Amino acid sequence: MAQATDAARTVILTVDDDPGVSRAIARDLRRRYGGRYRIVRAESGDSALEALRELKLRGDLVAVILADYRMPQMNGIEFLEQALGVYPGARRVLLTAYADTNAAIDAINVVDLDHYLLKPWDPPEEKLYPVVDDLLTAWRSSDYRPVPATKVVGHRWSARSSSVREFLARNQVPYRWYSSDEPEGRRLLDAAGADSHRLPLVITPDGTALVEPEPSELAGHVGLATTPAADFYDLVVIGGGPAGLGAAVYGASEGLRTVLVERSATGGQAGQSSRIENYLGFPDGVSGAQLTERARRQATRFGAEILTAREVTGLEVNGAARVVRFSDGSEVAAHSVILATGVSYRQLLAPGCEDLTGRGVYYGSSLTEASSCEDQDVYIVGGANSAGQAAVFLARGAKSVTLLVRGESLAASMSYYLIQQIEEAPNITVRPRTVVESAHGEEHLERLTLRDAVTGATEDVDAQWMFVFIGAAPLTDWLGGAVLRDEHGFILAGPDLTPDGRPPAEWDLDRPPYHLETSVPGVFVAGDARAQSAKRVASAVGEGAMAVMLVHRYLEQS
Repeated sequence: MAQATDAARTVILTVDDDPGVSRAIARDLRRRYGGRYRIVRAESGDSALEALRELKLRGDLVAVILADYRMPQMNGIEFLEQALGVYPGARRVLLTAYADTNAAIDAINVVDLDHYLLKPWDPPEEKLYPVVDDLLTAWRSSDYRPVPATKVVGHRWSARSSSVREFLARNQVPYRWYSSDEPEGRRLLDAAGADSHRLPLVITPDGTALVEPEPSELAGHVGLATTPAADFYDLVVIGGGPAGLGAAVYGASEGLRTVLVERSATGGQAGQSSRIENYLGFPDGVSGAQLTERARRQATRFGAEILTAREVTGLEVNGAARVVRFSDGSEVAAHSVILATGVSYRQLLAPGCEDLTGRGVYYGSSLTEASSCEDQDVYIVGGANSAGQAAVFLARGAKSVTLLVRGESLAASMSYYLIQQIEEAPNITVRPRTVVESAHGEEHLERLTLRDAVTGATEDVDAQWMFVFIGAAPLTDWLGGAVLRDEHGFILAGPDLTPDGRPPAEWDLDRPPYHLETSVPGVFVAGDARAQSAKRVASAVGEGAMAVMLVHRYLEQS
């Protein structure tokens, strides 16, 4: 009876100044949720805030708030910012037109936005209900408690500040950003007794002040798990990209005691993607962050442990155990290991780029910087899908986006659907046969020298923003000689272990290695770190699942 009473007092609130739209979304919400939740609608930000305050006084709970962005007097972001003070635990959705997606991205930092929903949302079964279902699940798992935000004080052109913001954003940790040049930022620095020359300053929800924190220190203070709960597991998954998350989901769901170890943030390169449009089951596309968060929640729901900011430095065989060593000297062991370490973007070796990294030069999408690119000229280096996705995303708000491509065209390395979108975007320019000769700037990036790869002619262009996507280097150096790798560092497995497809000389079992098994029995590889892999999200997830199937086969025969 108490559970039914609680549900009756739980509200989903929607606000839209267009009466027709307001009635339509309230109708769709009542159709699916009316039996379990009370649907409250308002037609202005002021009336919605008044309703929230009344609900608060009565002790009612608010699970989800959906607000239209374009409202007079008080837009959706302004309303959600005030609503945050009344019901900080409510999940927040911004209803927006396609042209306003930049505003929705900005709202992620301003009001800890959980989702933005494009209008129209027909059919609701595909576009509205799955979003609200996920948000209600997340809200229920939070025990309805407010989640105080972490505060970050830093300088606009500080590389350390940029990396901390990226770490928090990619790990779905709510935070508020304060510039050290602004009054509130200076007030927080004074309160913490911090030096403005040592940034960033991070203030955790419990009031702890961290100066220039390392990822491992930061992770431990913002609620991310960093220490394994046990010493021995059935399966250790190293790497939290699509392959690693796929392995964790399937391993845990099939009863294996599973721990996933990630050195920075789950999602890998795919998690930084602004929009993935060719992943099965998402006809309208999905951001890498959304896909990653769903996969992470799915893995933990099945019982997988996820450790963040733990750097793996070694892999050893100790009898039947596979021992994984960490940079702090600790270790964890398991019956089996899946290597899903993925790849990283290669560094641009042009003079000036290293010094300006994090200060105008960024590797990957760096979505935390995207809102600052509005009405700016942006340069993107690279011609594969990641570069194309970033170009299309940034073009929505940037004055211009220039793709610098070493090859003759995009056709050799980019999916056709992205090439079409780039050709249709009026503010995207593709410059083939062009490389970055050097980068210039004092406090931040100010200018690029570009070189024609054919004629050798150079040209200087003004630039404050450059995002680099130039190929992939496998994150496998830490393995040393533990498993066989090819000349580029990619891990060999199954029939690729030797040129003739036979087991390598050091293989000591009667059977041949399984398809994804490395030169060490019980150690498997999945995703981009594997030699000859497809370098696609869908194939990485599939390999993660396949590796778990092979782990079962290995364990049954051990």
